[in-house]
Amino acid sequence: MTVLSVNVNKIAVLRNSRGGDEPDVVRAARTCLYAGAHGITVHPRPDQRHIRADDVLALAQLTRENGVELNIEGNPFAPPRPGYPGLVALCAQARPAQVTLVPDDDGQITSDHGFDFERDAERLRPLVAELKALGCRVSVFVDAGCPSLARAAAIGVDRIEIYTGPVAAALAAGQADNELQRCAQTAREAQALGLGVNAGHDLSQGNLQEFLEAVPGVLEVSIGHALFSEAIYAGLQRTLHQYLGILETSG
Repeated sequence: MTVLSVNVNKIAVLRNSRGGDEPDVVRAARTCLYAGAHGITVHPRPDQRHIRADDVLALAQLTRENGVELNIEGNPFAPPRPGYPGLVALCAQARPAQVTLVPDDDGQITSDHGFDFERDAERLRPLVAELKALGCRVSVFVDAGCPSLARAAAIGVDRIEIYTGPVAAALAAGQADNELQRCAQTAREAQALGLGVNAGHDLSQGNLQEFLEAVPGVLEVSIGHALFSEAIYAGLQRTLHQYLGILETSG
């Protein structure tokens, strides 16, 4: 069965927009785990726009206590700065089960492309080795149709994560056959190289089943934005009624 790792970045976005501690990232993650999620994902960025280093350490403790995996995403080339020690240093403190390397720049709103292994493989090699020495499974973000998966396998990574933004957009437009085939072929090529396959980005209740039916052997999906967006609608009526109940009983 494909496992679900819930990305809680959006909880931190909401918290940081107001300051203070609400909504509480750890409480939200705990709620997801109690509801049956198999793990937690975070993507701490150097600009600390959402998840911060202290959140990562608190979530590392939570996931250890609950016997589930923490997946930390990030750009291994981004230098440290105040409040952000760098991806490898943060992983050395948190010791996540999995690290997903992503080639995003500071200015990106969200991750939107995979690695170019012809360019980046040798730069990644020592970082992959360092992370694996910490006991982390290492995954790398790739585009569907990536032409150089063999280079990724050669530097010692354990898994790929297929960037699913394009296929999600194609599914929404009703024109997904080509994108689904590209994802499926990429998964098969990775598996033939001995790599596990994860997937993530813009996956939702509306497209997840069709994606998994088309793409063989996906081990893990990480979902955050859609999950919390959908949760707002699913829980809004109940929460509103609870507020109205308080007002009614308060005379």
